[in-house]
Amino acid sequence: MEARRGTWYAVTAYVLWGLSPIYWNLLPDIGATTLILSRIVWSVPILIAVLAFTGKLSSFAASYRSWRPRLITAAAAGFLFINWALFVWSVANDHIVDASLGYFINPLVSVGLGVVILGERLRKVQWIAIGIAAAGVAIMTIAVGALPWISLTLAFSFGTYGLLKKQPETPPPVVSLLGETSLIAVPALIYAVLFNDPTGPTFGTSTAVSIFLVGAGVVTVVPLLLFGGAAKRIPLSMVGLLQYITPSIQLFLGVVVYGETLSSEELIGFIAVWTALALYSADSFRAKQPRVKPIPLD
Repeated sequence: MEARRGTWYAVTAYVLWGLSPIYWNLLPDIGATTLILSRIVWSVPILIAVLAFTGKLSSFAASYRSWRPRLITAAAAGFLFINWALFVWSVANDHIVDASLGYFINPLVSVGLGVVILGERLRKVQWIAIGIAAAGVAIMTIAVGALPWISLTLAFSFGTYGLLKKQPETPPPVVSLLGETSLIAVPALIYAVLFNDPTGPTFGTSTAVSIFLVGAGVVTVVPLLLFGGAAKRIPLSMVGLLQYITPSIQLFLGVVVYGETLSSEELIGFIAVWTALALYSADSFRAKQPRVKPIPLD
C-alpha cells in the first residue's frame, strides 16, 4: 500500500513539474531574480501554515534535536538552491536546451545512486530499460554538441537531493522542506533587501502580480512535498525513472503550445526514454503480482 501511494505521489509531482511552464509563462515580464526569490521566500509561510493546519507545527523543533537531521537538511537545502538558481539562470541566459537535457539525465543519476549507494537491485528487464534510456539521453547529449556542464550540474544536484530525502534520519516531508526553505530564505531575504534591483514587476506592483508571486510559492511547495513523500516510500531507482514524465511533458508543451522545434535526435531520445519507462513499469507491475499455484488435475 505504501509503495503504491509513493508511486502516485511521484507521478503527481512529476506531472505538476511538467506542467509548471504554463504557470511561469503567465506573466513573462517578471524578472528571473524576482521569481526565484519569491519561490523561496513564500514557500516558508505556506509550509508553516500547512504544519499549523495539520496540528504538527510542534513537531518541527522535535525533528531537529539531533545533529544528523540538521546536517542532512542543510545539505539538502544547498543542493536544492543550486538546482533552483542554475535553472533560473539557464532560462534567463538562453540555455533552456541544456536545462531540459539535465532533467533527462537526472533519472539516470537517481537510478545510479540508488544502485551504488543504497544497494538497490535491478532485475534484468529493468537493466535493459536503463540501457535504452541511457542511449536516448546519449543521443540528445551528442545533439547538443558540447560538454553539457549545466545539464550535469542540474542532474547531479537534484539527484543528490533525492538521495538525501531517502535517508532514514530525514524528517517527514513537510518538516524537512520547511527546514530546507527556511535555510535558503535567509540569504534570499538579505539579497532581496540589500542587492536586488528588479527590472520588471514585483510584489506590490499590482494585485495580479502579488497573487502570482505568492502562488509561485504554492507551485513550488506542492510537488516538492509529493516528491519527498515518494522518496520515503519507493526505491530511488523507481523515483528516478518515473521522473522522465517531467521533461517529456515539458517537451510536449514546448513543441505544441509554445511552437518550439523538435529535432530528429530529440525525437529519437524522447521515444527511447518513454520505451524505457514503459518497460521498467511493466516489469515492476509483473513482479508485484501474486503467483498463482497450478491446481492439480488429479
